[in-house]
Amino acid sequence: MPNDTDNLLGIYLKDRRTRLDPAAFGIPATRRRTPGLRREEVAQRAHISPTWYTWLEQGRGGAPSADVLNRISGALMLTDVEREHVFLLGLGRPPEVRYKAAEGVTPRLQRLLDVLDASPALIRSATWEVVAWNAAAAAVLTDYGALPPGQRNILRLIFGNSQVRAAQYDWESVARFVVGAFRADAARAGAVSEVSQLVDELCTLSPEFETLWRDNNVNVHGEGLKRLRHPIAGPIAFEYSAFAVDGRPDLSMVVYNPATEEDAAIVRSLVATRQNRR
Repeated sequence: MPNDTDNLLGIYLKDRRTRLDPAAFGIPATRRRTPGLRREEVAQRAHISPTWYTWLEQGRGGAPSADVLNRISGALMLTDVEREHVFLLGLGRPPEVRYKAAEGVTPRLQRLLDVLDASPALIRSATWEVVAWNAAAAAVLTDYGALPPGQRNILRLIFGNSQVRAAQYDWESVARFVVGAFRADAARAGAVSEVSQLVDELCTLSPEFETLWRDNNVNVHGEGLKRLRHPIAGPIAFEYSAFAVDGRPDLSMVVYNPATEEDAAIVRSLVATRQNRR
């Protein structure tokens, strides 16, 4: 019999099993020697052999397949984080990403954006839809709130909006980088099929996009320097950084920090002017 150190997966599965309430699954209340579901009940829900599931908890079942781990995760009603933990224990790797379309952000995440008064910041989905932004982003980058939700896509703006294009000092370099980073983000989040319609649309809209897409380059957004040509304030320089949103593989945050105090003053002035007009 393996020791506890060798059987971390079995220990974790047993712990999750004993935390479940049988009544929540429509199982009649009976006297049980231990809390939670029985092993055979989990096995039935997962459509696997009760003997094999017992061996798995005991560390004698051998390496489970990804399909079996997915079925056991469903049977135990595991969260995405718990399911990932099971895969890491059982297979030494995370599960394949299940893409979920973004439905906005939490109030706490929005407050984090809003506190960055001089730094344009936004949250984008894996398909590069802008789902949240702060006042500085609206004043400096694009007034996303004035656009229909379907038009708040960064690629649509880069390739289809003349004002956004004019704001880039080196549009061709920016466009090439954006397409490569978009391709990498969509693949990382398991959203390749979800972006196919957008890609077809952009290929029809822009021969330049079609050429760049067919180059098959990939980039990591990471961090770097971005210079904009604002139509009112003129040149503004930023140091940008992109961050993954913990627990949300479909979302990433991009923050544009003014490169100098002069740039920060320009941003604050643009925000104040915009707020005074409202």
